[in-house]
Amino acid sequence: MDDGAVGREQARRLRITMMAAGIDRARLWLYYFGIGGEVSEFEVDAYLHQSLTLPALQRDLLAQAANEILIDLAPPKAPYTADLAEGHTSPAQGGEVHDREDPGTPRC
Repeated sequence: MDDGAVGREQARRLRITMMAAGIDRARLWLYYFGIGGEVSEFEVDAYLHQSLTLPALQRDLLAQAANEILIDLAPPKAPYTADLAEGHTSPAQGGEVHDREDPGTPRC
């Protein structure tokens, strides 16, 4: 696959990821800029709509920004026995679950 095709596919998949996770363009661009991205928010928008080609490094920085945002959005992970036995819990994992539905309750 040539670089142009790779760039278009990266843009398409990044946009799908953003929509699925509820990441808006402004949040992505701000994070991207904070980790060393060099193009403007306007150019990122054009890239996401496949109207502008970006260099591979800038595309990868956008992917990195999205992936790091996804980590921030992810719910706490379920602990392993060793994690709890050794006292390795994060503040998010140490609290009570306040979900509307108990994941252990079967749905009817």
